[in-house]
Amino acid sequence: MNPRETRLRITVLTVPDCPNASVVRHRIDSALDGREVPVDWIEVSDEAGAAQWQMTGSPTILLNDVDPFATAESRPSVSCRLYRHPDGTADGAPTTADLRQALAAAGMPASGTD
Repeated sequence: MNPRETRLRITVLTVPDCPNASVVRHRIDSALDGREVPVDWIEVSDEAGAAQWQMTGSPTILLNDVDPFATAESRPSVSCRLYRHPDGTADGAPTTADLRQALAAAGMPASGTD
């Protein structure tokens, strides 16, 4: 494993039985493109936990404890979350391309580089 990659910490916050957990898992795996980065999965079941973790709906992805997809209106919540995409559509997880951009902004080197 590349030592630079171990600095990136990915945490996914979900509510119990989140219908989008498998979607976000697949998209994170695709965005990582084979790079080995640990992903911590935390289940949040109450408003106190949402406030503690700054979960703004399920799933919330944190990169080094920061939600790169948060908006000014984002508030802690135990609810389903919708991610708006550049083309105007929305679904329950960021696109793979959006995840790649967020990972790069968080300091992950591009795939295939040291």
